[in-house]
Amino acid sequence: MRNSIIPQVTRDDIRSAAERITGHVRKTPVLALGDILDRGFDLWLKLDSLQPAGSFKVRGAFSAMLTAGHQEGGFVAASGGNFGLAVAYAARSLGENATVFVPESSPAEKTSNIAPLGAEVVVVPGYYAEALAASRAFARDTGAVQLHAYDQAEVMAGQGTCGMEIMAQVSGASSVLVAVGGGGLIGGVATWVQTRARVIAVEPELCPTLHEARRSGEPVDVEVGGVAASSLGAARIGELPWAANKWIDESLLLSDEEILEAQRWLWEKCRIVAEPAASATIAALLTESYQPSPGEKVVALISGANVTVSF
Repeated sequence: MRNSIIPQVTRDDIRSAAERITGHVRKTPVLALGDILDRGFDLWLKLDSLQPAGSFKVRGAFSAMLTAGHQEGGFVAASGGNFGLAVAYAARSLGENATVFVPESSPAEKTSNIAPLGAEVVVVPGYYAEALAASRAFARDTGAVQLHAYDQAEVMAGQGTCGMEIMAQVSGASSVLVAVGGGGLIGGVATWVQTRARVIAVEPELCPTLHEARRSGEPVDVEVGGVAASSLGAARIGELPWAANKWIDESLLLSDEEILEAQRWLWEKCRIVAEPAASATIAALLTESYQPSPGEKVVALISGANVTVSF
């Protein structure tokens, strides 16, 4: 039976995760763009899209697998694509076996790259929730260690190391914009940042897990779809990320069209390839859904680049 008390990830957990994953992941750069939008604030991009396997999720994958240690039964995870790539990459690096359950709704540019990294891939009809249920059944049947894409303490602590880097790299950062799916990234970032800067959650209108939870006062199920569903397509915010909601200052929703325009802007203005989900933070600024005050130092987290380039 599941423990009804949800443990909270702490800043000490994030420090420990940073020590574990050093040498396995990259300390990704920030790109200073100045007042590129001509609105009186300076913008930095945190390019975690430059991580191995193309997204921030390697941080959590390594954190969890290194905590568990060698497993004869291997590891199993469910993923819309990016966490599966991260688990496959981490497993190969650590000499472990991994099985990844992916929903058939996931794009081929993500799922087709998991097997070449050495993981076994099982395609499941439906969305992430169905893949997660199948992965849990596999873990029960085989003894494989389950890795959760966002609602696992070691994973969220690993993702929090991105926030740790941001605050060290951008002195005096006043706002950090983070795209939200299941919430592991923003939960980790917010846990590290706390009140040191404003943490702004950005979601597609068609994947509003955190937004609806904040409106309802608790996690609720939502329907998911749209251009960012493969990365931000969790149907419910995780319980661990929800515990960090107290440090999230604002929750914004963007349309698919606004997100795709931001994706184009990143390429045309910065020559940065980003998937739609990762472009949502820029969409919030381009549309002025989030309006920083004059003189602010704003960091937009670019979380992933697993997309077919067709510009």
